[in-house]
Amino acid sequence: AILPTDNSTESEDDPWVLPELQGEGPSWNELNTTAKVKQVLMGILKGCILISFLYFFICSLDVLSSAFQLVGGKVAGDIFSDNNVLGNPVAGLVIGVLVTILVQSSSTSSSIVVSMVSSGLLNVKASIPIIMGVNVGTSVTSTLVSLAQSGDRNKFRRAFGGSAVHGIFNWLAVVALLPLEIGTGYLYHLTEHIISSFHIQSGENAPDILKVITEPFTDLIIQLDKSVISGIATGDPIFQNMSLIKNWCKTNEVMVLKNITVNNATECNSFQCFHSNNDTFVLKNVTEVEPQELCKHIFVNTSLSDIAVGCILLFSSLLVLCICLVLIVKLLNSVLQGKIAQLIKIVINTDFPYPFGWVNGYLAILLGAVMTFIVQSSSVFTSAIVPLIGIGVISMERAYPLCLGSNLGTTTTAILAALASPSTTLNSAIQVALIHLFFNLSGLALWYVVPILRIPIPLAKMFANITAKYRWFAILYVLLSFFLIPGAILGLSMAGWIALAVVGGPILVLFLFVIVINIFQKKLPSYLPRFLRTWNFLPMWMHSLKPWDRLFSACCTNCFKCCKKQEGKAAATELETAFGYNEPHCYNNSAITYSE
Repeated sequence: AILPTDNSTESEDDPWVLPELQGEGPSWNELNTTAKVKQVLMGILKGCILISFLYFFICSLDVLSSAFQLVGGKVAGDIFSDNNVLGNPVAGLVIGVLVTILVQSSSTSSSIVVSMVSSGLLNVKASIPIIMGVNVGTSVTSTLVSLAQSGDRNKFRRAFGGSAVHGIFNWLAVVALLPLEIGTGYLYHLTEHIISSFHIQSGENAPDILKVITEPFTDLIIQLDKSVISGIATGDPIFQNMSLIKNWCKTNEVMVLKNITVNNATECNSFQCFHSNNDTFVLKNVTEVEPQELCKHIFVNTSLSDIAVGCILLFSSLLVLCICLVLIVKLLNSVLQGKIAQLIKIVINTDFPYPFGWVNGYLAILLGAVMTFIVQSSSVFTSAIVPLIGIGVISMERAYPLCLGSNLGTTTTAILAALASPSTTLNSAIQVALIHLFFNLSGLALWYVVPILRIPIPLAKMFANITAKYRWFAILYVLLSFFLIPGAILGLSMAGWIALAVVGGPILVLFLFVIVINIFQKKLPSYLPRFLRTWNFLPMWMHSLKPWDRLFSACCTNCFKCCKKQEGKAAATELETAFGYNEPHCYNNSAITYSE
């Protein structure tokens, strides 16, 4: 294992074997007519309630995305506007990750990249690492969703593993393909050849089916003007102090004759120019936006700042998301019982017989792509299957190709969106979308086509086993994978290639050395020196998580005792105030005694 591991095992049984989901009570044949009708009606009622919870779950994800954009959208725009940093491919990759996490939407991040490429502020080659980073950042949502199932150890193991396999694949694809792209530029040249070979014309954008369903509800909560983020990224000063919260939903463009300051009189004729206080003005027709209809969401014309509104929405949407997720899992456990559960498990997890067994994974990839295209959001699709993985309906081996299909499905949405671009920027927009598509196809060919190279599955199981035993490790995984490591790399990249090489080079070499030694320890221990056949020569805290677990447990226990002590002191003070005690005396609260 790459990470610290412990020699003890939790159980002799394989925790990754899917549990038997059997119903309670009599079978269908044993029921009378009244009981059958009642059971059918209860099934319909549960199905309707489940669909309702799924609807609010998806709406909460949409509001969560808006909240992240309010909190960090302008920061994301400012990051994108720094062209000196974007010239570094490693920095561009990390910026793609961080910005996608900030706005919680890969489509928003991709649209910003397309806008910058179209406006000439960013060339297509520089956009490739950013697109790779966008692919990584979109996998954080499903990982956060899996934390809601931390109450049950085995469900949490499967749910976290199912979400982690998506992020691990994205990171491995980047590690393998970014150096290849820097060295050869194969993605750029391939997509450029496709663009030049086909006469592509602008067309209508496909309707966003998911938005059509959820917007009537989410628009009552918040509406954002996402063009503000793109405007900040493209360096337009008009958008610097604008709020992302949309106040006017219908506007009208009108021509107004206004006085415009010019640099010198040569820019206008003598009939239109006039001078005042050493300034030269000219009368020109200017297009202005005239508001017509006020929006009808909660935060229209609010006096709160964008960050304050974002924090309110962030807390409330996370609360609703967790409640919906818990209720969805409970309903699924109730609905998916007996023959229904067995039928679903058979349809999703059963393999075709030899020699057609290889078809199953590719059918799952196709299913994931189609479902993601329908809902037009990879985050929603992967987050929706995480509870099914947790309760044992979908196996890890089947969840992996579903996530790969989701990656492909979200690129088709980007291609359709690019087709609706203006003719002047059509080729650049489509090329960026095709780069996203072929990057995911290349990762699929590398880490899925050859069964022995499906490394994300065992890696995800390893992380999930550690997380099931030490649940705080899930938070550490999220912080390291999506925030701390990308942030550190971005900081070093901004300092220059020399700083990145001096600090990151030895760490990378040490990381590769640990991987190689671990492989030899498992496969060829006799080829290693005796002291390297195990990691026992290192201090315990360097090769085991047990000391760290004891440390965190002790910290939590001390915090709990401190809180109880403060409660006891507060109770003593209240008694003294109430009864006017002046003599030294003792108080007892929750088996703890306090004295003046």
